[in-house]
Amino acid sequence: MNGLIILGMVGGWQIILIVVIILLLFGGRKIPELMKGIGKGIRSFKEGMSGEDEKEEQNKN
Repeated sequence: MNGLIILGMVGGWQIILIVVIILLLFGGRKIPELMKGIGKGIRSFKEGMSGEDEKEEQNKN
C-alpha cells in the first residue's frame, strides 16, 4: 500500500530525474534498442492474447 502512495506523488522534476538516471545508466544509443525490444514484446503479447481467442473460436466451430 505504501508503494501506491509513493507512485501517486511523482511530479515533474522526479520524472526528469528518472530520465536523467536512465540516460546515465544506459546511454543515448541503447535507449532506442531497449524501446524496440519492449515494443516487440508488447506486440508479441497482444498477438498471443488474440491468438488464444481465435483458437477458442475455432474449437467451438
